[in-house]
Amino acid sequence: MNLWRRAQASRSSTGHPSHAFDDIRVARAIEATSRKKLIFAGISLEVCAAFPAVTAVGKGLDAYVAVDASGTFSETKRQVGLLRMVQAGVIVSDYATLMVEILKDNARTEAGELYAAMDMGWAKLVGQIAQSYGK
Repeated sequence: MNLWRRAQASRSSTGHPSHAFDDIRVARAIEATSRKKLIFAGISLEVCAAFPAVTAVGKGLDAYVAVDASGTFSETKRQVGLLRMVQAGVIVSDYATLMVEILKDNARTEAGELYAAMDMGWAKLVGQIAQSYGK
């Protein structure tokens, strides 16, 4: 049996898959949420974030990757990983933009807390201004 076939045969049996959807516990947990939009990040952008995000798109889900919350081993790997994800339909963004997109409205009571947690002083100020208009 060649190396590729052996690797494929043992993909989900190692207990430490590099692809989150290869871990049956992770795959089931994702499916159990019934969510259609998923956010990914990983130690390695081009593997740990890209593989499950591309798979999610293939399953008909909206996949987002927080690029600045993911690491990489080289700039080349990062660029190729980004290209691969974009070609597959993954939405690439930064973590702060994704969090604000989830928030949707700066007038929400959670806005100030969210911006403070992101350590974004200017955004915290925006949250305080929005909160004052809500009074």
